[in-house]
Amino acid sequence: MSQVSPGTAPSPFPYGLVATDLDGTLLRSDGSVSRRTRDALAAATEAGAAHIVVTGRAVPWTRPILDDLGYEGLAVCGQGAQVYDAGAHRLLTSVTLDRQLAGVALAKIEAEVGPLYLAASRDGLDGEVLVGPGYEVTGALPATPFTDASDLWTAPLNKLYIQHPTLTDDELAETATRVAGGFVTVTMAGEGIVELLPLGLSKATGLSLAARRLGVKAAETIAFGDMPNDIPMFAWAAHGVAMANAHAELRAVSDEVTSTNDEDGIAVVLERLLG
Repeated sequence: MSQVSPGTAPSPFPYGLVATDLDGTLLRSDGSVSRRTRDALAAATEAGAAHIVVTGRAVPWTRPILDDLGYEGLAVCGQGAQVYDAGAHRLLTSVTLDRQLAGVALAKIEAEVGPLYLAASRDGLDGEVLVGPGYEVTGALPATPFTDASDLWTAPLNKLYIQHPTLTDDELAETATRVAGGFVTVTMAGEGIVELLPLGLSKATGLSLAARRLGVKAAETIAFGDMPNDIPMFAWAAHGVAMANAHAELRAVSDEVTSTNDEDGIAVVLERLLG
């Protein structure tokens, strides 16, 4: 941080809530959080702001990262479906996918584009991610393989993941929204990650619930993200900051663009605001 001249009081931090996405935003490409970014977030919280993680990952895929950070606050997981108390290791709210509507949505999408590769996130603190034949999981995240598609529907789900053998992520998301958007919410959360969510659900849904518990308003919130699934969060927050590595759709609606996730983009902004 810059030095404050003698006799000059530092400016107060202008936000009461700092909301950060994980992948491509808070996390570097190697999955770590830099010391600089950790220090900047700590300084923001010392200045009175709350830090909240808002991620597309469900709780089981988020918990190890939060534990490594020593994070004990609320986290919004599963694209807004789950509000998780990291300190108490307790799920406070959870929204599940209507499996009948999801089945209709899948049928409509496959009627348009042909067979899909599928995966699904089961609800709960220890909910498994089921992965079907052909579906490629990003990174080394834990997953349970399945071969019979009927296994998808045997327990409550937070979301379905879909991939297509030839369509790009943008093409698949656009087509799925067009033919099935009346049954599910479709979002793109990263490379190879197109998701079907409960209708109307977004990161903004979970963030607004968590912020209410913290007594913080949208007008007091700065949000950081990198993918189209962060667009509702940017619309809800007072100030949306896209990473330099962000998808073009998110950059187009952001209030500013910072450095990449590998160049401490969150810290760059927070250090400026801290003065």
